[in-house]
Amino acid sequence: MSDHGNVPELMDENDVVDLLVRQHVMIRDLFDEVENAPAGNRRAEAFQRLVRLLAVHETAEEEVVHPYARLKIEDGDSVVDERLTEEREAKQMLSDLERLGADHPDFPGHLQVLRAAVLAHAHAEESHEFPRFRAQTSEAERRALAAGVKAAEALAPTHPHPGTESAVKNLLLGTPLALVDRTRDVIRQAMGGH
Repeated sequence: MSDHGNVPELMDENDVVDLLVRQHVMIRDLFDEVENAPAGNRRAEAFQRLVRLLAVHETAEEEVVHPYARLKIEDGDSVVDERLTEEREAKQMLSDLERLGADHPDFPGHLQVLRAAVLAHAHAEESHEFPRFRAQTSEAERRALAAGVKAAEALAPTHPHPGTESAVKNLLLGTPLALVDRTRDVIRQAMGGH
């Protein structure tokens, strides 16, 4: 098995909607892993991977899917605005959890609240935004958009690689803005290549 964990699976998905739905499954699995990990390094490391995947996933949606959805689906602005509100709330909860720390006694309770919010958001996307998005876009468009998301996904390996320790430390000091910025840059570069 590759040291990128689930990332090679994602490379098989050529439709951006399928790719994002697969990421939702990975996010659910990572919530399970964080919840079931014993307190200490294992829980903190699983939480770091969850933070990275959520940051990359949400940034990819904001940069790739939402702008297209605004243009392509009926009432796109209102649908996207609802999703962005949910994403902002989840980011605030994630930031609060990061400050709290994985070993804090209140961490499991706060994690449950974040999980419920993130899964409700994913369900809303899969029920309301994605089917309409798929109906109003071509296979070629969705394949091109998937390239941007895959580029972003490469920034979030399941296990930190040597030399990324400082990036991991940055993620633990509040909202992972640096990762979000890098993700945006990579997506824009990938999208510009199509």
